[in-house]
Amino acid sequence: MKDNTTAKERLLKKVRKALLERRDNPYPNLEDLPLYDTSDDEKELPDVLFAEEFIAAAGQFVFCEDEIQFIEILLNLAEERNWHKIYCWEPGLQTLLEQYGYPYYETDKDFEQAEVGFTLCEALIARNGSILLSNGGAAGRRLSIYPPVHIVLAYTSQLVMDIKDGLKLLKDKYGASLPSMITTVTGPSRTADIEKTLVLGAHGPKEVFVFLLDG
Repeated sequence: MKDNTTAKERLLKKVRKALLERRDNPYPNLEDLPLYDTSDDEKELPDVLFAEEFIAAAGQFVFCEDEIQFIEILLNLAEERNWHKIYCWEPGLQTLLEQYGYPYYETDKDFEQAEVGFTLCEALIARNGSILLSNGGAAGRRLSIYPPVHIVLAYTSQLVMDIKDGLKLLKDKYGASLPSMITTVTGPSRTADIEKTLVLGAHGPKEVFVFLLDG
């Protein structure tokens, strides 16, 4: 006898049959398993781990013992790179720069000519070398994205091992009023969409610096 059912009907019949069959979950405790092997966590310091992972992602990492060393390195870097239009909108950073007479733009005047965006961050994620950012501060959304160079000032107290730890810091800081933009940055912007050739700075900064201060 000829089967008049369509291919679609036969497929749906198989799906219904499969749904009716009881099948044990081969991984019943999958969600309870740790995402990472934590056995070696105590063997490597978070700052060292972050630096290794961040540099591996083409980021540029600088550890500074104090603010004076930070300003000295920043001045030398700006002179070496011939940076003149450095934008900084966060009061805490502005106070630090003004204390040592470091020039910067405090408004978005001529922002289309910006060479460097200078911001703070919410946390540093050691495990994958990522910077946790939000628009909760005065830097907003633009300062870490538009200028070709993004410089982040962070402190060792902001180092956490995993993203979940960074999100906990955010919740502790903002409570129920979380920022509308929360993101992680792992090195410069990149894409390999065109002929599978890696291009840095395709959709954002070509260079990302993290200055880590002990504190």
